Amino acid sequence: MNISSAIFESSAPDLESCPDESLPEFAFIGRSNVGKSSLLNMLSGQRKLARVSPTPGFTKLINFFIMNNRWRLVDLPGYGFAQVARKDSARFNEAVTHYLQHRPNLCCVLALIDSSLPPQKIDLEFVEWMARNTVPFVLVFTKIDTSTPAKAAKNIKAFNDRISVWFEIPPETFSTSATTRHGRQELLDLIGKSLKVTGQEIPEESSSPTGEDLPDSVETPAPAREVKNRKPKSKRPNPARPW
Repeated sequence: MNISSAIFESSAPDLESCPDESLPEFAFIGRSNVGKSSLLNMLSGQRKLARVSPTPGFTKLINFFIMNNRWRLVDLPGYGFAQVARKDSARFNEAVTHYLQHRPNLCCVLALIDSSLPPQKIDLEFVEWMARNTVPFVLVFTKIDTSTPAKAAKNIKAFNDRISVWFEIPPETFSTSATTRHGRQELLDLIGKSLKVTGQEIPEESSSPTGEDLPDSVETPAPAREVKNRKPKSKRPNPARPW
């Protein structure tokens, strides 16, 4: 899949203020200073689509971007520095909680984890919360260019080992760098395959705006499964339904 257009749509302070639910959405979230805005810009192919700030917790609103006029990227406030709610063992914005639990057109959450650091408690808490609330997500390890490959691989393995006890099948994982553009193709493939499952038509392009050739088909990443022995949430929609 290629991105031919990326346009800022709106910002929302809460779930009720979000745009209509007519388009599938893919949401980015992570601990403050994980490189979320930089990764979003890298994925979209536009350097200034999302504002990059040196101040942790800068994003306070839920920001929506329309991609290819057919789906949305959603920039969620980072957790850890902004005003947070201590509930269900996860510390993050209340508006984010409502969005993740009740947004019916949410296809997948891309949970960003800093690969240069050992497993952080707040990241582990957030992943456990998403699993317990049946939020569909994948793990995206960022900043793999900021440490040695061996150190990044060690941190990624340690994180996956820590969360393995919560899953029958572990969540799909990706490694990325906003600087070297590593992982961009894999994330676009993930989104493209998810859109095909929902019945969305993807515009055909001969090449991406950045000159990268993306494969026509890839194996569909498996969404993270439920925590063992937890009660299912009836409000989470079927991820395979057309919007």
